[in-house]
Order: sequence, then structure tokens, then C-alpha cells
Amino acid sequence: MPRSAYSDDHPTHHAWASIVNDYSADKAVFNVSSNKTMMWIFLLSDIFVFGCFLVGYMAVRMTTTEPWPIPSEVFALTIAGQSIPLVLIAIMTFILITSSGTMAMAVNCGYQQKRGATALLMLITALFGLSFVGMQAFEWSKLIEDGFRPWGNEDGAAQFGACFFMITGFHGLHVTVGVIYLLIVAWKVWRGDYERRGNKSKGNYEIVEIAGLYWHFVDLVWVFIFAFFYLW
Repeated sequence: MPRSAYSDDHPTHHAWASIVNDYSADKAVFNVSSNKTMMWIFLLSDIFVFGCFLVGYMAVRMTTTEPWPIPSEVFALTIAGQSIPLVLIAIMTFILITSSGTMAMAVNCGYQQKRGATALLMLITALFGLSFVGMQAFEWSKLIEDGFRPWGNEDGAAQFGACFFMITGFHGLHVTVGVIYLLIVAWKVWRGDYERRGNKSKGNYEIVEIAGLYWHFVDLVWVFIFAFFYLW
């Protein structure tokens, strides 16, 4: 009698078992949850969006025939009668870089099951982000007061205003969403919501790491915006 195709000693069965074992081994090696994977996919799509914006900015900057406004003059602040170039932008950059440090500390505390420290560090990170958004709003108001608009300005190429308000505004929206996200997660950490997930002996704080991925991405994008808009 011929052997059944579904018998344990059939070659087809062994072949499929080998494929399943190989796939399972690879999956165990990467060991990435679906939530973290989806955040990486979202960040990858955002990289394409910001990349298109910055490439478009470079194309406009290099092809325009009108003089481009000088960043050190446009973004200068007058303090004690002295015009200091890029001082506000330097403070904003320092704040975001510092917030990346506090966010990394929050992730570390989360995996050490330090609930209070995790929530506090996430709150500090959110406050850094909120101060950044406030400074950006001040920067926008100053530029608008100086005559800069998305459709033109008095100091050179009209494309400057369009590129600046669009790209920094889009980034500012990401920071604002990130602040709300961090505050929500920090509140849930403080309440102990994640203590009741995962193992009974320890909670599941992966959401803190996922929030950290988003926040570090926002900070990294700002480094490129800083280099393209304020230093070029």
C-alpha cells in the first residue's frame, strides 16, 4: 500500500518540517514584536516624506535666480542691544538633544521596572518638547513680524518662506504629537497599566521603547533641518 502524503515519514512532510523549523529559527533570532515593527514601518515612511521635502528644498535653493536670505541675519535675535545670530536655534537644538538623553534614560528605567523614574523622565522629555514647540512658535511670530510669508518675503527668494514654514511646521507637528504621545504613555506608566501586562513577575514596558523610537526619530530629523536651513 502506498504511503500517505501526510504520514510522518513521508519526504514531503520532512521538507515542510524543515522549512517551518528554519522560519521559526529566523523569527526567534529577530524577536521583534508587531507593535515595534509597525513603528519602524511608520518611521520609514516618514523618512521618505522628510527626504522629499529636504531634496526639494535643496533643488529650489540651488536653482533660484533670486538671492537667498542669509540665515545668520534672518534668525538673529537682539539681546542687550547686540544682534546674536542663531542663538534661539542653538537653544532649540540643545533642548531636543537633551530630550533624547532623558528619553533613553526613561527606556532604560522602564526595562528595570522603575515605574516612577520612567514616568518622571518621560514627563521631563515631554516638557523639553513642549518648550521646543513654544520657541518655534516664537520664531514663527518673529519671522511673520519681519515680513516673511509662505508666498513671499522682502529679503530675497519667495521660495524661502514656503520651504521654511512647510518643513519646520511639519516637524513641529511631529513634535507636538510626540509630546501628547509621551504624556499619555507616562500617565499610563504612572498608573501601573503596564505592570499588569506580560509576565506576572514583571510588566511589559515595550511601549516606552516604541515611544522612544519615535522621539529619537523626531530629534534626528531636526539635526538635518538645522543643517539645511540654518547652517547652509
